[in-house]
Amino acid sequence: MSKPDVKPARPWFSAGPTAKRPGYDLASLPTNLLGRGIRAPEVVKRFADALQLTREVLRVPAEFQMLYTPGSQTGAIEAALWCLLGQRPVQVVAFENFGKQWQTDVQDRLKLDPEILSAPFGDLPDLSMVDPTKDVVFPWNGTTSGVRVPNADFISDDREGLVICDATSAAFSMPLDWSKLDVVAFSFQKALGGEAGIGVMCLSPRAVERLDTFTPDRAIPKVLKITDDSRPGGGGFDRALAKGVVINTFSVLTIEDWIDALCWARDAGGLDEMIRRTDANFAVLERWVERTPWIDFLATAPETRSTTSVCLKFIDPRVSGLDEAGRYAFVLRFKALLEGEGAAFDVESYRKAPAGLRLWCGATVETADVEAVTPWLDWAFATAVAEL
Repeated sequence: MSKPDVKPARPWFSAGPTAKRPGYDLASLPTNLLGRGIRAPEVVKRFADALQLTREVLRVPAEFQMLYTPGSQTGAIEAALWCLLGQRPVQVVAFENFGKQWQTDVQDRLKLDPEILSAPFGDLPDLSMVDPTKDVVFPWNGTTSGVRVPNADFISDDREGLVICDATSAAFSMPLDWSKLDVVAFSFQKALGGEAGIGVMCLSPRAVERLDTFTPDRAIPKVLKITDDSRPGGGGFDRALAKGVVINTFSVLTIEDWIDALCWARDAGGLDEMIRRTDANFAVLERWVERTPWIDFLATAPETRSTTSVCLKFIDPRVSGLDEAGRYAFVLRFKALLEGEGAAFDVESYRKAPAGLRLWCGATVETADVEAVTPWLDWAFATAVAEL
């Protein structure tokens, strides 16, 4: 097969960090606060302004508290697990790598003996088993499996437990039902192509009440601690965190980069436009999969297919018939062919997922680039399979 004539103008399809927004220019970021102390009033205000802009673009309800955490979305979920769990029995929905990580944390580190609702890569567990009397931890979108929950109908309106949602590859790209969620966490580097290292946590009034009234019987590491022991009576949610104060020293440049991404999203049309762009990108890839005999979605049910972290599996027997090491070697060769031509970068599956492809189709990716990459995927397959 001959090489295609047209390459993506922006061949970045990594699932994290994701592509920068169209027209991004590092030199345009403000630098007047660089070198200032993280507690300086001007810096705290800038961090607070970014939280408010995040609320506006993502449509976080006014009654939710918002704060930053170290360690990206992973740090945000860890902070939620360590500071909130233990009052009630816990369920963990584990159908991809990060859900399995939350399972390990709750089970092996917090020793809370959770009930695990699990499924292999490509499937969702039986969500009818979610118990409204228990706290539940789940990913809205499985970044490593390409599987998402189709909606939040499995969560009870009159639940007694808290719902902790890992939304890092869903935020700004999929509608989130805030009425069903108590903790929502995401990171800059997936949501809108921001830089890594900072997470955002959104807390419902029910989650704040839990923080105010429940003290876990464990020591909380400083970088995970979102409570304030100096408050009268000790403990409770640290309200200063919702005003731009941060747990430890964060990068001011990373915040400026995040504000740049938010301003682009707002000016482009807001959340509706971000979702539309994502859906348009996914639709291009979906049509290509439907007409291509050697590839298929890892997600088994169409309604559960992620529109952001699109995970694909090889179904051609020349590849699917290889052992695990052989399939992994094939993926690496496939990736090397594309990157050698500058046609697409970082399209390999997550390292702990089944060997295959993963292409990010979130809002910062241009639809024309998704269209341009598909002939290159065909070329890479034809070239790599001919070498077997």
